[in-house]
Amino acid sequence: MISIAIVGNIASGKSTVENVLRKKGYKVFDSDIIAHEVLDDLSEKILEAFKDYDISENGRISRQKLGALVFYDKNLKEKLENIVHPEIKDRLKKIFEENKLEKYIFVSIPLLFEVGWRNLFDKILFIYTEDKIRLNRLMQRNNFTKDEALARIKSQLPQEEKVKVSDFIINNNHSIDVLQKYIERFIIQLEDNGET
Repeated sequence: MISIAIVGNIASGKSTVENVLRKKGYKVFDSDIIAHEVLDDLSEKILEAFKDYDISENGRISRQKLGALVFYDKNLKEKLENIVHPEIKDRLKKIFEENKLEKYIFVSIPLLFEVGWRNLFDKILFIYTEDKIRLNRLMQRNNFTKDEALARIKSQLPQEEKVKVSDFIINNNHSIDVLQKYIERFIIQLEDNGET
């Protein structure tokens, strides 16, 4: 089993790539979904750890409030990560174990480099999209102001650094049809490389 991380900075089009790979019959897992499940499962622990802050809504964690809080405070971000990251990592390892007979397992994990989990995966597939395109997508998709969108973009390591240490690159600066062709090319490259 070859584990492949799908990585891309915010608004690069990772979800589209995930969907295409799923349609091609590959098993694709989304670390954001895993993280949401972990937040729910560890909600009491998180609410206790952040009891001095308003992070709940109707007795449950508000992901929006929590996200806004930790985005602007490095110490609180670290505090949250110390609670949830070990559990997310354990669940990823469990996924690998449960699917060890698959030829390939893909996991979409946007912050792979930021959290230092490179060694969990055999290969890295990076989705590269020009910054100006991502900026426009964020402003349209999330109704962010230009400053809000730029803050999100600048909070991640630059794409150029990640490209240098990735095994495969898919360029997503064009239409969905062009992206499909690039994904087809990646699959051929993956299979032809004898990655077994």
